[in-house]
Amino acid sequence: MFAQIPTALFVDGHLANLTAKAVPYYFIQKGNAASGLILVKITNMKGQARLLVQQRDFMHDCLVWTAALDEETVEERDADAYIERAVSRDPDLWVLEIEDETLANPFEEASRIEL
Repeated sequence: MFAQIPTALFVDGHLANLTAKAVPYYFIQKGNAASGLILVKITNMKGQARLLVQQRDFMHDCLVWTAALDEETVEERDADAYIERAVSRDPDLWVLEIEDETLANPFEEASRIEL
């Protein structure tokens, strides 16, 4: 069984780093504070977006970020449609939108957290 920090604590810790780096973000939805999954929309504000979901890699006992859609970069409207469907299926889901011209994953350093 994985030892897991609460989702709210994980998010708050990483958002403090974004704030320190002046990276704009906002919550589309705050999910279950203890155990909700995290979906991150990264937009370049030019109509393109990346949609990443946090998953557990059971083989390596760590957290990883993977593309939620088949393509790495999609039209922002397609990302928004996916988010709408995901939220309707999972009310515990955390959804965070981040603005970054390069579409870089600000959680990348957290993508291989040992559990």
